[in-house]
Amino acid sequence: MATDSRRSPSTASSPLRRGRIPAGFVVLAALGVALVALPLLGLVLRTPWSRIAEVLTSDTALAALRLSLIVATTAAAISFVLGFPLAWVLVRSTFPGKTFVRAVVILPLVMPPVVAGVGLLAAFGRRSGLIGSWLYDWFGIQLTFTTAAAILAATFVSFPLAVLALEAGLRGLDERLEDAAATLGASRWYVLRRVTVPLMGPQIAAALVLSWARALGEFGATITFAGNLQGRTQTLPLAVFEQLQTDTDAAFAVSMLLILLAFAVILALRGRFLR
Repeated sequence: MATDSRRSPSTASSPLRRGRIPAGFVVLAALGVALVALPLLGLVLRTPWSRIAEVLTSDTALAALRLSLIVATTAAAISFVLGFPLAWVLVRSTFPGKTFVRAVVILPLVMPPVVAGVGLLAAFGRRSGLIGSWLYDWFGIQLTFTTAAAILAATFVSFPLAVLALEAGLRGLDERLEDAAATLGASRWYVLRRVTVPLMGPQIAAALVLSWARALGEFGATITFAGNLQGRTQTLPLAVFEQLQTDTDAAFAVSMLLILLAFAVILALRGRFLR
């Protein structure tokens, strides 16, 4: 019997793959690992483990943790509620200026956080904001220096991550399954609820977790737009910044708490990051 000597790219062994890794690459790779690992190691070594329970159960730390969880969870929920329809429009429709709209949506990813805070002030500030002055004059609503401002700032910076993750899920979806359900008489909402959303489960989870993690670590936009008021706008990153001025041991302890929360996020997304 004749055998096919051709082998697929996935099974064929390449001389480059079999070859030894260049020594220069090993050195540069080690430097890259050290660049990330050394600050983390320094944080672990400088954390006052004998005081960590005292620091993390203090009123300041507990209030910041509670507020951070509220802000991050609310921001992630808003990012998903607004991001899913937006991702759908960007993937499933064509309209003039679509590229520009997408560029505007992902701009906060590369925008300096302080600039993001200044932009939020320009839009929602009480005195001269495009919307904020109108809200205050007509309804007496002030967003700046409130918990709502912290949520808005966190949503602003985390929203693009949710949109990108949801876009990736929609682009990778097999639309024939949706078409088959529609052919069998399913309504548009039934297809969305019973076919599209379940198939996008991993991408939806990624969107929620990524936006939650980004909102949890937000600093620049929050302190610029919402301020640093304990119990109202002081999230964990802001608490670390304040404690660095007075109690560095407490700052290291709270920083370690943030590292542990971030590590939990990586574990939650291990299928996307660790494989």
